Amino acid sequence: MATTTALRAPVSSVGRVPIWRRGPKPKRRTELGLLVFAALITVALYVIAEVGAKGKLPPHIGPILAVILGIAIVAHVANRWLVPDANAVVLPLAALLNGIGYVVIVRFTPPAAKAQATWAVVGVVCYIAVLLAVRHTRDMDRYRYLLLAAAIALLISPLIPHLGRPITTTRLWIGIGPIEFQPVEFAKLLLVIFFASYFAEKKELLSIPTARVGNRLVLDPRPLVPILLFWAFAMGVIALEDDVGFAMLIFTTFVVLLWVTTGRWAYIVFSVGLFAVGAFAADRLLHQVRTRIHTWLHAAATSQLGFGFFDFAHGGIGGSGLGTDPFAVPYPDFHITTDMVFAAIGDQLGFIGAAAVVIAFVLLVGSGLRIAQAARSDFSRLVAVGLTSVLGFQAFFIMAGVTRLLPFTGITLPFVAYGGSSLVANYVLIAMLMRISQEGSSTVYERATGVSLPGDTEFLVAT
Repeated sequence: MATTTALRAPVSSVGRVPIWRRGPKPKRRTELGLLVFAALITVALYVIAEVGAKGKLPPHIGPILAVILGIAIVAHVANRWLVPDANAVVLPLAALLNGIGYVVIVRFTPPAAKAQATWAVVGVVCYIAVLLAVRHTRDMDRYRYLLLAAAIALLISPLIPHLGRPITTTRLWIGIGPIEFQPVEFAKLLLVIFFASYFAEKKELLSIPTARVGNRLVLDPRPLVPILLFWAFAMGVIALEDDVGFAMLIFTTFVVLLWVTTGRWAYIVFSVGLFAVGAFAADRLLHQVRTRIHTWLHAAATSQLGFGFFDFAHGGIGGSGLGTDPFAVPYPDFHITTDMVFAAIGDQLGFIGAAAVVIAFVLLVGSGLRIAQAARSDFSRLVAVGLTSVLGFQAFFIMAGVTRLLPFTGITLPFVAYGGSSLVANYVLIAMLMRISQEGSSTVYERATGVSLPGDTEFLVAT
């Protein structure tokens, strides 16, 4: 039994600093190699951009390489210490996307590049802080109503006078002194935790028919009423803030979690109908929705979307080349490193570069779903699915909007677009995925004996 305990406990008791676990860590070796590869790609793209724009090598290439590698190594060492058996590709993929975005920002808006680098450092610090603070995912389940209260406070904070700082008609920003950020970026993560906790607790009630109508048993709708009321509240607040993108994102994540919990297609049909009614009402009541749908259906050559189409066409297969001027950016207020950063990548790196970004997101989503599959509790599994859905659908919505597959939402491309709030929130997101991955990995004792220790649960939908 003493041997079993020694093999099973890589960290000290709860509340103390985790112990550095000695021994081989094959996943971390793989991660280190991928991180170095991602850093070298970032530096190579930076050098190409500088040579293309100025005709000479950048003078500070050594310090730049040191900083990029340093950030990656710090996060890697934290993983070796805190999550030694977690997924090996999540962090390198995030670092690669972050690096590609940084190169594009340096190319088009150099003053913003320094701020983006600072936010990347803050993001890694928050990444490590989350790994230290969240030692067990079950702790998040215990404080779900406290997290819900925090999410509500974050959602309504942009509507508070003197705290919210509206930009045109959109009210997503708050300012505390010189610092401005979007609280909804962090609220969406807290909402995922709350949704996952509620659905994990009510799984059987939502899945098994228990209400009798005549001679038939049907699903009892009462457990769904509280969560629907809160969802309606969140949608109403976001509508007041005049933001369509995050409303779509939270709605989609809610539906995904409900379907994964129950496996009932009736909920999907109901959700589609609810979305159709909400979309019709938003088109009639919200000016931003009408404008975005009209732009989607009738994108003029002088509109932001029209410029993006010309940029994609200019890039072609191999790109116009990093360092060259984009084909269609005639106005200084063109948000090429925020809303339209994907179009900038298509111009500079062409179809190949844009496809590489899409593939990176596909791999990141696949890794998140693999983490969810290996999770050891219903709550952890649903949190992993929800976080992965947030990341994947946010990337899909903005890329589909830029290419006109969907109406343009204006949300940021995770890890790539300029924006401190989004970057830090996404590092927090992958930190929680890494914690779930660590808990879902087999221990040394389990691998040695082939026995799965108590505490594992299967996620089975009762029908």
